[in-house]
Amino acid sequence: MTHTPDHAHGFSFLGHSDQGGRPDGCQVMVVDGFAYVAHAFSGGLSVIDVRDPRDPRTVGFVAAPPGTWSVHLQAAEGLLLVVNAKDLFADTEFQVESDYYTRSVGQPALQAERGYAAGLRVFDISTPGQPREIAFMPVEGVGLHRLWYTGGRWAYASALLDGFTDYILLTIDLADPAHPVPAGRWWLPGMHEAGGETPTWDTDRWRYGLHHAIVDGDTAYASWRDGGLTILDVADRTAPRLVAARNWTEPFGGGTHTALPLPGRDLLLVADEAIADDGADGDKRTWVLDIRNPANPWPISTFPQPADEDYLAKGGHFGPHNLHENRPGSFVSETLAFATYQNAGVRAYDLTDPYRPQEVAWWVPPAPVRMVDTRPGRPRVVQSFDVFVDAELRAYVTDYNAGLYVLQYEGEAR
Repeated sequence: MTHTPDHAHGFSFLGHSDQGGRPDGCQVMVVDGFAYVAHAFSGGLSVIDVRDPRDPRTVGFVAAPPGTWSVHLQAAEGLLLVVNAKDLFADTEFQVESDYYTRSVGQPALQAERGYAAGLRVFDISTPGQPREIAFMPVEGVGLHRLWYTGGRWAYASALLDGFTDYILLTIDLADPAHPVPAGRWWLPGMHEAGGETPTWDTDRWRYGLHHAIVDGDTAYASWRDGGLTILDVADRTAPRLVAARNWTEPFGGGTHTALPLPGRDLLLVADEAIADDGADGDKRTWVLDIRNPANPWPISTFPQPADEDYLAKGGHFGPHNLHENRPGSFVSETLAFATYQNAGVRAYDLTDPYRPQEVAWWVPPAPVRMVDTRPGRPRVVQSFDVFVDAELRAYVTDYNAGLYVLQYEGEAR
């Protein structure tokens, strides 16, 4: 298999893994020389020894329970947290992409037969590369989608629970990691149907549901897909409180996915996910917001769009997906950002002048050798999913079908 990129500047190739024959990759964490890669279609997570980044070796696989997604995970302080949820991509209700991305998913997902595990799995990874399950926290509903955990007592999850139209914020108490406990909830008004609330948005057109929140100190920056951005005070983890809300879905097409604070500069990066083929959902951007006044976050610029190819004509999704999230122990910077852009690969941006972000590097993998995506009609093009950058500026990039790429950023750390 050739790993010659379609386009490259500022990154060099180090290694590649097909993840033990399971090349579908979602979120990736790298800890103590091992990559933990969640899967979208293979039902579990893979453990890859990347201590030699030029020769990554798959050393383990942890299966998800039958019928269960484990698409996102977090690792910190000797723990690996893994979501469990109904495998929505295997559900006949969501075989067409637009049925997943462009409407509230609560009712059809919650009405399905419950042959799956919903909740949070906790693993001990104090022995590197050897996850050992120590706890499971069940929830009533579809389950969890994405997590935020950087150590300590508190974790934060998006959770689709009985009675809600879509995923909401759930805080989780990990004071005893062997016995995690749900602690607090927050949702957009209109989402709690069981509580008598009625959505104020068109649920057949827009999807208001939490993708995830990133927490800095006592502040959570939460991305609600077509419901926009909220800034929440979580000083009381049992009762989050709204500080500010912004929604630019109309006219910009929604899909708010990741909100990454740069607290030393009072900036917030917000990526709007491209969720339709051929740009059908509009021109998706990564925004730079000034948050000096947290009650009034204000956009000041967007990242430049990739211009080394006509990516709208390439097929598949083109536009932002995940940002490298400046996790403790990884590469941390407030002037150099890394992002995946789906069919445009992985990108790096210089934010020295936040009013004029500059693209400084990119690496676009070749088309996948085979398709693992089980949904009908998906095009055979790269769809770079997640990026994790370690302290040596090595980028670990996952893809829905093309395995794990390990790249070296060749520019200066900023």
